[in-house]
Amino acid sequence: MSTPEVAAEAIGGPNPIVGFRRKDLLDSLRTVAAEAVKHPKHTTASLRHLARTAVAAARGRGELVPAAKDRRFRDSAWTQNFLYRRLLGVYLAADAELDTWLGGTGLSEVDRERARFVLSLALDALAPSNLPLNPAAVKQFIDTGGESAVEGARHFVGDVRDGTFPRQVDTEKFTLGENLATTEGAVVFRNEVLELIQYTPRTEQVHARPLVIAPPQINKFYVFDLSPEKSLVRYALDHGFQVFVVSWRNPTAEQRDWELVTYLTALEEAIDAACAITGSPDVNLGGACSGGITSVSLAAYLAARGKPVIHALTLFVSVFDMAEDKTLLGVFASEETLAAAKRNSHVRGVLDGRELARVFNLLRPNDLIWSYWVNNYLLGKRPPAFDVLYWNNDTTRLPAAFHGQLIDIYRDNSLAHPGEVVVDGTPLDLGKITADAFVMAGTTDHITPWDACYRSARRLGGDVEFTLSSSGHIQSILNPPGNPKSSYYTNPEHPESAKAWKDGAAKVAGSWWPRWVEWLGERSGEQVAAPSTVGSEQYVPIEAAPGSYVRA
Repeated sequence: MSTPEVAAEAIGGPNPIVGFRRKDLLDSLRTVAAEAVKHPKHTTASLRHLARTAVAAARGRGELVPAAKDRRFRDSAWTQNFLYRRLLGVYLAADAELDTWLGGTGLSEVDRERARFVLSLALDALAPSNLPLNPAAVKQFIDTGGESAVEGARHFVGDVRDGTFPRQVDTEKFTLGENLATTEGAVVFRNEVLELIQYTPRTEQVHARPLVIAPPQINKFYVFDLSPEKSLVRYALDHGFQVFVVSWRNPTAEQRDWELVTYLTALEEAIDAACAITGSPDVNLGGACSGGITSVSLAAYLAARGKPVIHALTLFVSVFDMAEDKTLLGVFASEETLAAAKRNSHVRGVLDGRELARVFNLLRPNDLIWSYWVNNYLLGKRPPAFDVLYWNNDTTRLPAAFHGQLIDIYRDNSLAHPGEVVVDGTPLDLGKITADAFVMAGTTDHITPWDACYRSARRLGGDVEFTLSSSGHIQSILNPPGNPKSSYYTNPEHPESAKAWKDGAAKVAGSWWPRWVEWLGERSGEQVAAPSTVGSEQYVPIEAAPGSYVRA
């Protein structure tokens, strides 16, 4: 797996809408210091052990080796050169001693996890691979006659000036509508909250019932149409589906009062438009991440009102049952932290996507910060031109009111309890959703852990097919056929325990996309002649895809 792909897999961590504050980091450091003073014998013993192992490593007698998946020390010099081997040994000794010391403290589990996170940030920053003497950097310096150092300094100054430190992707290589989001279509409906894109059919016959996809509000829609090879939209079109995708407007402080009901009402209008254009009485609805929360909320909202316009649901990496452990909120979540997060977005009017990006980066610093530090500055190379990372860096905002509601939903696990979420006077009950559902999760997803996705799927009232893909949050969606490493798990049974489901599941080689289109095809109605144009007399195309909202 290449470095950009590793970074794409690493896009994740605890719930991104909460994050943590500088105060949280400082408080954790104070807790560590207080614990060290409170138990001096344990601290002294740990320091003595660290000194012994560090000295042994410095003398070349260390036995510690980096983890097999640690890409920072792949260069053979780290194991073959005696100076580098000793330097690495001292670093690994400090890393190992951190876990040993924390394990022997009297800190609570939460405080221990917070301390481990904060101290690991410092250790990751101090890794010898981040120093100019990194063997790869030294070789690059010699091979280029010092030009790599000049280029690295130029990149550093430019990134600091632009506030993209360090830059993760070569943004100059991508343009929306040219090499990203290129599938042919048009915006056929627009309201204040969203644009609805209808894609041009790519087959002579299409299924009568359309597919409408609702992406997450915290990202832009073109993750579903990233490139021709990775486009779930194009794949569905090639298998005879009529595809519509929602492009959410990127809100500013002027839209600070947008709430869940704002998004539900706008999405309902988009579904009505898709029905009118295709002549179908209902649609199949797909949603991802927070778009999945929106989709199930709308399905429950429409069910309570007796409006059966959602025939079947597809939910990608979506959690709406957070259970009692609150792990999705992260180790820094507390009433004070949650209140501060809501207060911050209320003051600004929005939660800025750049703040979310910084949280993501700190949660996986070796993959999302230090690998680019080495590449951009020590090696003097341009950051990679990788479409997934471009999309991930093309950030959006959340309106303050909706951000606050999402925090409440996660904190109280309210969607999992019938009637606790009320939309425009209508209580929501996910158990009243009788539509069939295809639910997909990723094995290494850190944002919406797969067991939480499974637990959420069991809240739905219809027949559910749960599929577990062999990737992380984004890569599990971007999983087209052809990757020999792809696989997924399936199990027709639905035991209460996610572990029991996995234990009884069968592993299937390849992408889950073919199984999904097979499932969706069985629920998309008869085949009819494909329309010659998109839109209709009532919904005249406004502009070509990918539209205007995605560019804001």
